[in-house]
Amino acid sequence: MRQIAALPYTTAADGSMQILLITSRDTRRWVIPKGNRIKGLSGHRAAELEAFEEAGIHGIACPAPVGRYRYDKRRRSGGARAATVEVFPLAVTRHLTQWPEQGQRELRWFSVADAAKAVDEPDLQSIIAGFREPPADPGWLIRSLLAIREWQRERTGMLRWFHALMPKQGRFFEQFEDHAATLVAGADALAQLLKGGPDMAAHIQRISDEEHRADDIIRDVLLDVRRIFVTPFDRSAITGLIGVMDDAIDQMNQTAKAIALFEVTEFPAQMQDMSALIVECARITVEAMPLLRSLNLNATRLHELTERLVKLEGHADLLHEAGLKALYAKARAGNPMDFIVGNEIYSHLEKVTDRFEDVANEISGLVIDHA
Repeated sequence: MRQIAALPYTTAADGSMQILLITSRDTRRWVIPKGNRIKGLSGHRAAELEAFEEAGIHGIACPAPVGRYRYDKRRRSGGARAATVEVFPLAVTRHLTQWPEQGQRELRWFSVADAAKAVDEPDLQSIIAGFREPPADPGWLIRSLLAIREWQRERTGMLRWFHALMPKQGRFFEQFEDHAATLVAGADALAQLLKGGPDMAAHIQRISDEEHRADDIIRDVLLDVRRIFVTPFDRSAITGLIGVMDDAIDQMNQTAKAIALFEVTEFPAQMQDMSALIVECARITVEAMPLLRSLNLNATRLHELTERLVKLEGHADLLHEAGLKALYAKARAGNPMDFIVGNEIYSHLEKVTDRFEDVANEISGLVIDHA
């Protein structure tokens, strides 16, 4: 038996994450919203529907699954049937006051660690644990050992002593994290924008505001790169990473501007799915940034995150191709201008995901050079 499930999550302003679990109706175990595949609906759309019916939530479901797990589905006759469940991340945007299965289940928000412990299936535990909390401070001893190791890798002789005595200033890590937060906010607003509705102007304005905030951050980074003598990474690596991150929010803003310019109010499923992928890319980026503070400790996790970013970009390419094909077929029988306008929006969305792949490549380069 093949099923689908939603993994509902929210992210607080400080980067901490919570996972929503529900109880099953029969055994009262903690589970995530899941159900059978629905004919005519893609997996993530069916997961969205299950999340609404079972938990009363709406959100942005990533079309690329984060993993799969197996469990034994109990039958009313007393037997069991093996089921494989494909899990789709769902960024929760709204909790309703009424829903179909209201009162039939208990709902509770957990921290990531507690949610992983609450469920029974080992593979599901691993999937949930993959949604990490902000990394804890490794402690003064480990930080000191890493600093000594880094010092030992510096050039020998008088230059080493001169380098060690120079003050290490700048806020590069904080700036990376602040800029990543603008990507999350901009991606969320972009996904909401592509759902249409009466609040489109507010979403466009929010994307513009985040883009301006990102511009202020990259300006500070470039100033620090020029004035700080000792930097945590090569200057080209710092400007390269913050540059591609800024390109991502710029392309989100270009998408919003194109929508406003052409007064588009309805969007095909492929566009909405690409925006959901962008939400997931931003979530991964915001998790990766604090890990850069200790590349030696976090190299394995950074490799996992960058690998998923690359896969998401590949999924976005498929959506882009399918969307253009559908758009062209529709425009041939209607207004050719619809294809021109749609192609413009698709182009910007694809460039956003391309820039996140660039983020992955820049992070991978840092890991190779420094870990």
